[in-house]
Amino acid sequence: MTVVGSGVIGTSWAGLFLARGLEVTVNDPVPDAEERVRVGLEEILPTLEGLGLPTAGLTDRLRFEAELAAAVADADVVQENGPERLDLKQQIWTTIEQSAPDHCLLATSTSGIPATDIAQAMRHPERLVVGHPFNPPHLLPLVEVVPGERTSAETVQRARDFYTAMGKKPQVLRKEVPGFVANRLQAALFRECVHLVVEGVVTESELDEIVTSSIGLRWAVGGPFRTFHLGGGSGGLPQFLQHLGPALEGLWQRLGSASLDARTVELLVRQAQEAFGDRSVDALAAERDRAQIAVLKALGESPTAGA
Repeated sequence: MTVVGSGVIGTSWAGLFLARGLEVTVNDPVPDAEERVRVGLEEILPTLEGLGLPTAGLTDRLRFEAELAAAVADADVVQENGPERLDLKQQIWTTIEQSAPDHCLLATSTSGIPATDIAQAMRHPERLVVGHPFNPPHLLPLVEVVPGERTSAETVQRARDFYTAMGKKPQVLRKEVPGFVANRLQAALFRECVHLVVEGVVTESELDEIVTSSIGLRWAVGGPFRTFHLGGGSGGLPQFLQHLGPALEGLWQRLGSASLDARTVELLVRQAQEAFGDRSVDALAAERDRAQIAVLKALGESPTAGA
């Protein structure tokens, strides 16, 4: 298979695919692509091992090809992770479509550009589907599979089957919306987080503690709808909505708005420095990854859970 783009997402995908036993070609025209990917793979190695995935000789099946047409010429799957620019993605996919085999599964990792728009420059738009991972792809299970207006049902099913085989949890969205689903939820919650910090209700570190000690745990296990269904007792969600729905709707009207203006950014950065400044990003990321692995294993979501 071919991974197009050697940034954080592309390197993460490459690590997962290699750990799953695939032969991986990485394409990126930048001169330091190979060095960047090899360093990135070394950094995520402990996480792959923590998930129970095989990592011996991880890079033995890895090769690099700077020319896009040559990189995809023999691919069974192409996972593209280029910059979030419609014109560039259209250019990339025109080349891929012309050069990849007819049977090749074509997926783009865009986080917001619809497949419908990207595929406008393709002769066969039914072949393209969005395969949007939640970062980092080698660790978090979700892949949002988002068909365009002309994506075929066969392509959608092949994408679902492929990601499932890679140990992921693909979720096919029923329509294209800006930002898809996971990022929209993240944006909505973060807007209220910023509002509460700006208003002086809590600090950043206090808010993080509140989330990880409450809804983070609840929603990791059951999600919001199941949580509120359980909150309704024997009557389930209907009873919850009847008794607590009006108060919840009233609170919606009182939620804050936020703007990332200069004053807000200064406040957020200052509090981040106070909360995390004495620890490196790498150390914090490693701690986060270990915690997420523990949660995935506890929930039975680890690729090797029960094996």
